[in-house]
Amino acid sequence: MEELHPRCAGIDIGKRTATVCVRIPGPNPASRRAKERVSETVTTWSSMSRQVLALREHLLVQKVTCVVMEATSDYWKPFFYLLEDAGFEMMLVNARHVKNVPGRKSDVNDATWLAQLGAHGLVRSSLVPPPAIRELRDLTRTRTQIGRDQTREFQRLEKLLEGAGIKLSAVASNLGGVSSRKMLTALADGERNPYILADLAHFTMKAKRPALVEAMTGRFTEHHGFLVKAHLAMIDQQDRIIADLTERIEVVIEPFRSFRDLICSIPGISTKVADVITAETGADMTPFPTSKHLASWAGVCPGNNESAGVIKSTKTRAGNAYLEGALGIAAMSAAHTKNTYLAAKHRRIMSRRATTDPSSR
Repeated sequence: MEELHPRCAGIDIGKRTATVCVRIPGPNPASRRAKERVSETVTTWSSMSRQVLALREHLLVQKVTCVVMEATSDYWKPFFYLLEDAGFEMMLVNARHVKNVPGRKSDVNDATWLAQLGAHGLVRSSLVPPPAIRELRDLTRTRTQIGRDQTREFQRLEKLLEGAGIKLSAVASNLGGVSSRKMLTALADGERNPYILADLAHFTMKAKRPALVEAMTGRFTEHHGFLVKAHLAMIDQQDRIIADLTERIEVVIEPFRSFRDLICSIPGISTKVADVITAETGADMTPFPTSKHLASWAGVCPGNNESAGVIKSTKTRAGNAYLEGALGIAAMSAAHTKNTYLAAKHRRIMSRRATTDPSSR
């Protein structure tokens, strides 16, 4: 088989160490045929930055041109970022695409296998964005994670209120709303009269005053008040962090603002969703030949598992979780946007799926 990269290195990465196989032309006593003679040298290096820099110098001395490594957790990042600065052709590969023969699993075998696959061009490199997009990704992903943490904090608050017999969440759709927040704050400060608490409602919540009186009647104690204050303080802190992240995102996203503004014109895509799409795709669609390739990479298209003419499963595969979540939010919003093509198409699809006739699906 033709070698595309005669001087190739494979790196099996762990948390503390990395096993490196350097494959270069040269005599190899283990080879039985002269035309297949290559030298494969395996060494072990620490994952600390100084050792990675020493590894980089070692690869430069060996005149390695291509480096292949698995995308193992986040442990690949120090190696990838420091080695790419030296001008190597970096190939970050999906572990599922480079599985070795069962029963031969070891760090040495994995590194050697990666070097062999890279030398013959049998692996596909994963998409690694440029530094500017990496910074934007860090910000948008952190904001998403904190937003999810805040949602869980509201859920903990709701469970606490249920235990105290306060059924506010049964009347108010959002515990973080203006009316709910005023009632919870007053409740935690010692107010127990349900009529006074219900009078704190604003806007459309005023019409629900009788229901609020019933909902705010419970067995709320000082113990519950202390915990409510703790949950509200945590929620306020998360709000401040999210605001700071959003402010920073507005600065970092400046080079890609035109792309974000363009996709914001699509029904269902808000500014925050557009921020995530920009960060995850890199505001560059050239790596994806068609929209179907992008949908497959994001993990939002049906899977393909067919054998002997029988379709075994169409379950979607694991893709980019952050992009998948953002597209899900955009799809739900677009489906509920009035007088748009996407909403009309959603209703047509749902009407066909609702029927019991399999031929119409």
